Amino acid sequence: MNTLIGMIPSVLMIVSPILITAVGGMISEKSGVVNIALEGLMGIGACAAASAHVLMESAGLGMPSIWLSLAIGALIGAAFSAIHAVAAINLNADQTISGTGINLLADGVTIFAAQILFSADRTREFKMGMQTDKLGIYPTAYIAVIVVLLAWFVLYKLPFGMHLRACGEHPHAADSVGINVKRIRYIAVLSSGLLAGLAGGCIVLTQTIQYTSNTINGRGFIALAAVSFGRWRPVGVTFAAFLFGTAQAFAIIANNFPALRVLPTEVFNILPYVITLIALVVFSGKNYAPRANGKPYVKGAS
Repeated sequence: MNTLIGMIPSVLMIVSPILITAVGGMISEKSGVVNIALEGLMGIGACAAASAHVLMESAGLGMPSIWLSLAIGALIGAAFSAIHAVAAINLNADQTISGTGINLLADGVTIFAAQILFSADRTREFKMGMQTDKLGIYPTAYIAVIVVLLAWFVLYKLPFGMHLRACGEHPHAADSVGINVKRIRYIAVLSSGLLAGLAGGCIVLTQTIQYTSNTINGRGFIALAAVSFGRWRPVGVTFAAFLFGTAQAFAIIANNFPALRVLPTEVFNILPYVITLIALVVFSGKNYAPRANGKPYVKGAS
């Protein structure tokens, strides 16, 4: 029992970035734009946050550099998501291809940036990352809670949220009553990029000491799966993120259980992805996605 209780801080540390990213993906898809670029946007945000923190730490800025780095990672994530927004909203490009392009672009951009800044294929190691509180919990867990509550409040308690959901369900009807569909979709996509970049910064400042090409390691795709498994609703997405994040945490700390040490480590490495696939297959059925999700909006078209 003590071992299980001791897992809680690790679980929260791993779940938090997945949940933050999943909420961003949910917001984007609620508006009608699929954003499978979450993986790449997390990587870009993580690289930006790690690079900024290393440089500011070297300049003697101290603890404030961690929070500034998180902000920089979030803003860079939003900036790169604008590429997807232009392609999907203005150019009516295939949203899957556009998102895949950003994922591929992220791999090259982050390595190139690291080469320019640090003459390596990764950032330099920083001395101090984010610190836990007295309970051993990182502030990223509290950030995740705030993100979920804020998203719920905006989507279901404010007129803007109703307009955003209308754009994902019936964009032509929304346009007919004066709602600017393209503007709202832009806000949603940029918000998803902002949250993905923030989540990338959360990962690199809590779980590692530098950014490498393996830092994200599929978490963006797991977050994307959490959106679908969670039925595009904040409570469901939160539950899904905890399920998948807990599986990933267990894969890391499985060696703490003597009975499991006989199994190859590869079994635990693939566990989060296997659980993700099984959950999606078992609970697949009725399509709960917004009706216009993934469909370009052309004003005046029927």
